Amino acid sequence: MSRPQRRFEDWLREHGLRVTHARVVVLEHAFRNFRHFEINELVESLERHRAGVSRATVYRTLPHLVRAGLLRRHDVGIRQTFYEPEYGRKHHEHMVCVRCGKILEFVDDEIERLQEEICQRHRFEPLSHTLQIQGVCRRCQTTAAAPGGPDPPALRRLGADGP
Repeated sequence: MSRPQRRFEDWLREHGLRVTHARVVVLEHAFRNFRHFEINELVESLERHRAGVSRATVYRTLPHLVRAGLLRRHDVGIRQTFYEPEYGRKHHEHMVCVRCGKILEFVDDEIERLQEEICQRHRFEPLSHTLQIQGVCRRCQTTAAAPGGPDPPALRRLGADGP
């Protein structure tokens, strides 16, 4: 049994919830590639692997995984949310391309230091934080200048203001 699975099962029991095969399978698939994913990508992965887990079970399980500290939920746009494994990973921030959806991770000690300084100045005790910069990646900047630039549906998919 993996550490995330052990932690999840302990968390479920502590909260009076049943440990089910379907919940464990959702956890395993969420951690499979250790990358950012949308709910539909997870559902499609489960369907491809014939895991026998319903879409409703995925939607009900993800909040438990977030509350258990195993996944982190990121709201990118109006109707765009992605998740990523949090357990066992170093804290990092994100740059999200509003055209293609690419997510770039970065760590910056100076940003972390400034956030701590600001919290101290305001006598604020931080519990967690997320920094997300939305913009246009290098590839999309190049293709936007070319004829037939970025696909407007990608803008709508991310909930960005588009044509």
